[in-house]
Amino acid sequence: MRKALLAAEAVEEGEVVELLKALVRLPSHYPGPGEEGVVAFLEAYLQERGLKPFRQEAAPGRPNLVADLGEGEGGLILEGHTDVVTPGEEALWTYPPYGAVVEGGRLYGRGACDMKGGLAALVGALLAVKRVLGKPKRPLRLAALADEEGMMRGVKAFLEAGLARGFRGALVAEPEAMEVCLWQKGALRLRLLFPGRMAHGAMPYAGDNPIPKAARFVVSLKELEGKLQAAFPHPHLGPPYLTPTRFLASAGEGQLNVIPPMAEVALDVRTVPGMDHGELLARIGELAGVGVEVLEDRPPVETPREDPLVQAAEEALRLLGLPVRLGGVPGATDGTFLRAWARLPVVVMGPGEKTLPHQVDEWVDLEEVVLAARVYAALAVLYLD
Repeated sequence: MRKALLAAEAVEEGEVVELLKALVRLPSHYPGPGEEGVVAFLEAYLQERGLKPFRQEAAPGRPNLVADLGEGEGGLILEGHTDVVTPGEEALWTYPPYGAVVEGGRLYGRGACDMKGGLAALVGALLAVKRVLGKPKRPLRLAALADEEGMMRGVKAFLEAGLARGFRGALVAEPEAMEVCLWQKGALRLRLLFPGRMAHGAMPYAGDNPIPKAARFVVSLKELEGKLQAAFPHPHLGPPYLTPTRFLASAGEGQLNVIPPMAEVALDVRTVPGMDHGELLARIGELAGVGVEVLEDRPPVETPREDPLVQAAEEALRLLGLPVRLGGVPGATDGTFLRAWARLPVVVMGPGEKTLPHQVDEWVDLEEVVLAARVYAALAVLYLD
């Protein structure tokens, strides 16, 4: 307990804040600059502080960065991602998206909340643990991963390379207002193609219009969604959703008098623990009457509250006089795969309001970021020492 408090106190506020400013000022959206600039900065930053980080290529030009404190097995992974989404039209921003402007205790910028605030807190905690313990009895691994905002190739490459092997838990610093999130929704990204036959719009009987078939399917999804929501309520994640996100049908630019040969519907499906993705795909296919192409499959996951990692998270919060609030993650995170593929207990807990990611004028409260670093440092000592 005493060492955990010492680690929390060893977090240097100015260090964390200045690191966050530097990270936000480095654009890392993709397509665009990508993660290379952030990784190069963090690599040098950690080397200057006595650590030996190493890179792993998740995809060409998209590196992961890993740094260890201590050796052996049974350790803890501190995970965050280095990519951000595009700022969009910069003229819509009150503050420059990569200016890291501080006003009223808030730091504004793309990625401030999602999730460079959490990443800076993880690094601050790692360095604080180093100051107090030197080398912990079990290893502490920082994993700053690429492509979380896309297809999550960073965490997949990390796991495929065996870089989670031998660890017994993972802390993911996504912006969840410091709730202890033990549940994460699953996600399916689907594409359905409804075939038709081209014909003149004046003689529709000579062809086969795929648009009404696709439209009937989209409308019928609402009834299926209602049934699923009634069957699978969840107190922390909310209901499952079947959301159409794309509807395309065209015979070509300007061809308004031609029945198209194909209609495409894309779905963003969000599931909760207890739902079987295979069964759900079968129901969607039966409803559509066409095949269902799975572009991405991310299972819903949960971590038992009695797990030692959860207990350490709750104890760290109490140690610093903070409330313990349980929560769920409305979307998937890298923690989804750390749990589903590596079978690691995962706690998602980080600074930042849940609804702010990807918005214009994204911000994070600097006091909360520093507090998160103190909680992480205490948690790590409680879990490892």
